Amino acid sequence: MSTFQFPESIKSRPVYGTLKPRPGKAHLFVADAEGAEAILDLAAQNTDLMAKAHIIFIPKGTDFADQLRVLEPAQFYEGPSYAAAVPRLRHVLENAHQGLQIYLTGTEGLMGQAESEAMAAGIPHTSIQTEHRGSVARRMQCVHCKGITEDVMYDPFQCAHCGLHLFVRDHYSRRLAAYQGVCIDAEDPGNVPDPVELYS
Repeated sequence: MSTFQFPESIKSRPVYGTLKPRPGKAHLFVADAEGAEAILDLAAQNTDLMAKAHIIFIPKGTDFADQLRVLEPAQFYEGPSYAAAVPRLRHVLENAHQGLQIYLTGTEGLMGQAESEAMAAGIPHTSIQTEHRGSVARRMQCVHCKGITEDVMYDPFQCAHCGLHLFVRDHYSRRLAAYQGVCIDAEDPGNVPDPVELYS
């Protein structure tokens, strides 16, 4: 099982739970990679759920897609990337009816971006279930150039846009679906500590 217990942190940092079946007219699942495991676990608890389920899945090199298809959801989409899945996600949210249940699972980057889309469609974040599975890599925004760097695993890291060495902070923006990174050597240029793996 690909679960990870995140250490306690500041209030803005997201807290993830465990997906639980809820009554509803429709069920939207958005997952990447090992997030499929959470869907499979949930389906094992409630076999009727899949008849009303729409699964949007980004494999990211994993082989879970066939296992998800075996669940026989009402609709299934497998995409090459989150960006490729966004038009479909927006269409589902724009045409949603009252009673839609939303389940997000997988990496923090996917869950944050999908939650941001759901909130933009008028769904409060408290009504969206999330469960982290898989990689602990972060989606980071440089507060200096505003560029986004995906899948950051080391602290500090070098911004992919402006090249600054950034401290990986726990401050999180729901609007941007990203953590914030600040220049680590602003007061002492060139004094950059060796990077260490997150949570090591």
